[in-house]
Amino acid sequence: MRLRSLESRVVTLFISLLLGLQLAGYVFIDRAIDNNALSSIESSLAINEKIFARLLDQNAQKLIEGATLLSKDYAFRQAIGTNDTQTMVSALLNHGDRIKADLTMVVGLDGKIVVASSDTLAHGFQQTVDNLIKSAAQNGNASSTDIVNGKPYQMVMVPVKAPLTISWVAMAIPIDQTLVNDMRELSLMQISLLTSKNDGPWQPNVSTLDAQEESKLAKLLPAQIKASTFIRDLMIDDDRYSARILPLAKNDKSTTIAVLQLSISHAIAPYKQLQRNLLILTILGGIVASIFSAITARRITGPVRQLAETARRLGTGDYKTTIDIQRNDEIGDLANSFSHMRDAIAHREKEISRLAYWDTLTNLPNRALFTEMLDEAIAQAKSRVTPCFVLMMDLDRFKHVNDIMGHRFGDLLLKQVALRLSAELGAGNTKPARLGGDEFAILLPATSADQAQQLAIKILESLEKPISIEDQTVDISAGIGIAGYPEHASDTASLLSHTEVAMYAAKQAKNGPVTYSPAIDKSSQQSLSLLTDMRTALEQNQFQLYVQPKLDLLTNQVIAVECLVRWVHPDKGTIFPDQFIPFAEQTGFIRQLTRWVMNAAAESCNAWNNAGIKIKISVNISTRDLLDQELPQKFAEILRLHQVQPQSFCLEITESAIMDDPVRAQQTLDKLHAMGMELSIDDFGTGYSSLAYLKRLPVDELKIDKSFVLKMEQDIDDTKIVKSTIDLGHNMGLRVVAEGIENAEVMALLKDLGCDQAQGYFISRPMPASKMPEWLHQWQNQQQQQGG
Repeated sequence: MRLRSLESRVVTLFISLLLGLQLAGYVFIDRAIDNNALSSIESSLAINEKIFARLLDQNAQKLIEGATLLSKDYAFRQAIGTNDTQTMVSALLNHGDRIKADLTMVVGLDGKIVVASSDTLAHGFQQTVDNLIKSAAQNGNASSTDIVNGKPYQMVMVPVKAPLTISWVAMAIPIDQTLVNDMRELSLMQISLLTSKNDGPWQPNVSTLDAQEESKLAKLLPAQIKASTFIRDLMIDDDRYSARILPLAKNDKSTTIAVLQLSISHAIAPYKQLQRNLLILTILGGIVASIFSAITARRITGPVRQLAETARRLGTGDYKTTIDIQRNDEIGDLANSFSHMRDAIAHREKEISRLAYWDTLTNLPNRALFTEMLDEAIAQAKSRVTPCFVLMMDLDRFKHVNDIMGHRFGDLLLKQVALRLSAELGAGNTKPARLGGDEFAILLPATSADQAQQLAIKILESLEKPISIEDQTVDISAGIGIAGYPEHASDTASLLSHTEVAMYAAKQAKNGPVTYSPAIDKSSQQSLSLLTDMRTALEQNQFQLYVQPKLDLLTNQVIAVECLVRWVHPDKGTIFPDQFIPFAEQTGFIRQLTRWVMNAAAESCNAWNNAGIKIKISVNISTRDLLDQELPQKFAEILRLHQVQPQSFCLEITESAIMDDPVRAQQTLDKLHAMGMELSIDDFGTGYSSLAYLKRLPVDELKIDKSFVLKMEQDIDDTKIVKSTIDLGHNMGLRVVAEGIENAEVMALLKDLGCDQAQGYFISRPMPASKMPEWLHQWQNQQQQQGG
């Protein structure tokens, strides 16, 4: 019956032609060689074991002779008698170097080490010393093998007599590479010393094997070795060995063994002639087999060439090529596998393309695909002489949602936004895409500027409807920028860049969609320049600390000041806070500025305290400051630097700053209040915070916004608001401060309404902090004159 399997035909040919001629003789000879070699090696290893033991004894005797010579040295004994440590150490080092001992030491009769050539090494031999003293006391000298720092050592001990024993001399040498090399030269065997710590794996110490071979040997050895053990067969790389394992040293923590190895390969070297004869037979059989295999190969190479050509076509991306091979053997299986592989590659190519050009979260085109779509749209717009526009949208406070609700919730929100965006755009030429993060873009080919503006407004209106996710309702908004070809840019990169500039302008203005104009770019450049100038101002000390006094309305005494900052620019002159503080808050530079103000305020506080001026200093902190969980630590460092107390400071925070992130804000405020700083709600009445939330905050003061105070003597409604705020603050146990007082009538009215403190131009304009002591002295004199 004809064999249908190609593998069966090839195997049958080679087995019948090669193994039929050689198998019987080869097996018989191979077994005979192995048995003879192993018997010979086992005998040799037994002899080498005795040689190794004798070599160790010779080393021990050498050590004993050296130690005995040292113990009889008159100067050395005299140094022991007089406890001359320096002489003892010198003698130990000299004799140790002479016999190449790693350690020589003097041991007292109490078993304690008096001096040693190496204190670190000597410490590890303490237990061995105790055991050797007992043996040496009986036999006149003693030797043993121990393990220190993972290495085996031979150690001997002899008494020092004058004429009675006055102490002991101990010497130790490592069982190291020199010893195993000597053994290698004597016996042509491989020898390795290995150590196990705490019954752990064997670790090589020294060996005649190379590093890779000794590491493999360590892994092949049994974990527990208590007596001399013979291992018949060890395979290390391509070499076979027989080995004898000898326990060498053992203590509470470690065990060291010696492994003696002889190569089986070397032992069977004399039988190479027989193997050469077998090789000749193999070559002759191979020639015969090759003739028949060539005939079989012709049936294989044809289909293989066809499959190779198919593979080349697949490599060029041709997945439609057919594979016309109809066979029932392995070649047929290979052809079927090629067919399946072709289909699988085509499917994966399609999936890779989807992953490269589509956003996996929202199933919208990603930035790469959107860029290609925009390239194509601009090309069509050029040929048809029609405009095309791009809308770019970025969600407001999305990072805040991620931080509070988690990234999973943020992903669900992005999916809902994508669905709502797609629903608003509907089917047609409008193509939405997700560029990354919370940023989306919409391509509007053949669209006018008015149509793009109307669509942007429509999208913003759709986002005003709350989104419900897992029983949570989220209100979101966004900034949308608009730019078009050819009005605003002539290529894809510039159009996307200008759209992004318009988008960030829209997010900042919070007043609907913004269409790109060169003025916006100029504003961006000015903003960048302003940020650079502010950093330079901080480095060159262009900022100045100003203060405005606060008056106790009951006593007319100045009891506090509010810190303000002025920027004295070398070219632009004085720059007031409203020209750079908002931008500093947007960019995050406000954190560095707050730290500068706090440092300058603490410095002034220290100077005023030394001058006998005890007033509280108020410092404003922003939203970004409140979100900095390390703010209390930073303030504490500043206070320690200038040696002032936290009780000297009051921190003013606006309602809106607190409500941006109530949880993190309260954590920061609790830490600041715990330090001893007072806290004040600035511009009270202009925010949207709830009284229930404010009640939970560790606040000491309410500061009424100046918009209610400026003309309250003329506006009864402002007066009512101020009175209600004062009563509310007092009912909550808080101090109430009014700012923006510019005339005596308002100040008198506030006093009648029960307001605690006042601040404004009527009392004093802001002044440099350095002028404060002089102004305060004049104010006090003025009050005394009016009182007199």
